[in-house]
Amino acid sequence: MKLATMSKPICIKIEDDDPGYPLDVLSVPRHYEEDLERILIPGGLINDRTERMARDIISDFQHEAIVGLCVLKGGYKFFTDLLDKIKIINRSSGQSVPMSVDFIRLKSYLTHEGDFENDQSTGAIEVIGGDNLEDLEGKNVLVVEDIIDTGNTMKQLLTLLQTVRPKSIKVASLLVKRTSKSSGYKPDYAGFEIPDLFVVGYALDYNEYFRDLNHIGVISETGKKKYAVKK
Repeated sequence: MKLATMSKPICIKIEDDDPGYPLDVLSVPRHYEEDLERILIPGGLINDRTERMARDIISDFQHEAIVGLCVLKGGYKFFTDLLDKIKIINRSSGQSVPMSVDFIRLKSYLTHEGDFENDQSTGAIEVIGGDNLEDLEGKNVLVVEDIIDTGNTMKQLLTLLQTVRPKSIKVASLLVKRTSKSSGYKPDYAGFEIPDLFVVGYALDYNEYFRDLNHIGVISETGKKKYAVKK
């Protein structure tokens, strides 16, 4: 792992050949022991990196109020932990950022391969839930996401949010995937740049499983088959 600059944010870069951590050196739920190849990012490192991101966000916004817009479901764990770090810093430093919250879900339209759902998207999205987006007019919005893959979905969301004329929009993503399919979009704040792998844990799921894993790991073929959903 090393520090990387991705045109916009500074993050921790995990190289393609990074071996990660074997399952027997960290605490992993027993029901997932055969379903993971390795742990890519331990929970403790996620926690520390999240704290630093919170400091950077407060430094950038100074005393201006922000609306934290959490993209569910995968973003809820990172959003909750990031918000907790911001609250702690607000109480213990000279800077303090007022923050309100809202939650949305993005429905993407999947293609299908064989008999199982997969992670391929047509790119079309629909925003579900949350308060009226028009309430964001004139406000500083911080979109919090779990992972930026191609970046196409986030670009569509930002285009939609711009129509309600917020004062500013910034994006914080725990993960940014390094993929040849990338649109080139980079968030304003990023935790880790990772290889083009299917990762789970820390609320990232595979057909709703692995959200209860505290680390971020690489799913195995055994895990994919076990938790696959037939059409």
